[in-house]
Amino acid sequence: MNQLTLENIIAKRHWLGLFAIAVSIIAWTVELMGAVYVCPYCRTQRTVIGLLGIIMILPFVHHFLTKYLALVLGFFGAVVAANQHFMGWKKISAGKFSFNENVFIDPFLLSGGALFFIIGLTALILHTQKPSS
Repeated sequence: MNQLTLENIIAKRHWLGLFAIAVSIIAWTVELMGAVYVCPYCRTQRTVIGLLGIIMILPFVHHFLTKYLALVLGFFGAVVAANQHFMGWKKISAGKFSFNENVFIDPFLLSGGALFFIIGLTALILHTQKPSS
């Protein structure tokens, strides 16, 4: 039976990396088609997700420089996502919050999801070890 453990997830990180790249490409495509508004926060988050996905599929992901790059990108993306998400909490506190008519493009929900995804990708990259010979 295949258990959901950190070791198993790291062993299959290539699939998660490809998924992150696909999420990034789809999000960029949706914006470039004009289906959503231009948002610098969203652009940053989707780019960081794609770059972390690329790092996850690299054969030298275990190298300390690669991990450092992932940490810097992940921290940057998480700060941007947290700032965008906090703006939603600020509106909630002021009593002015409302979800977007199309909940699938709601910035409060998407930034929260991006925050979880970016931190998760970064953590997996940092836990990746060099394969034993």
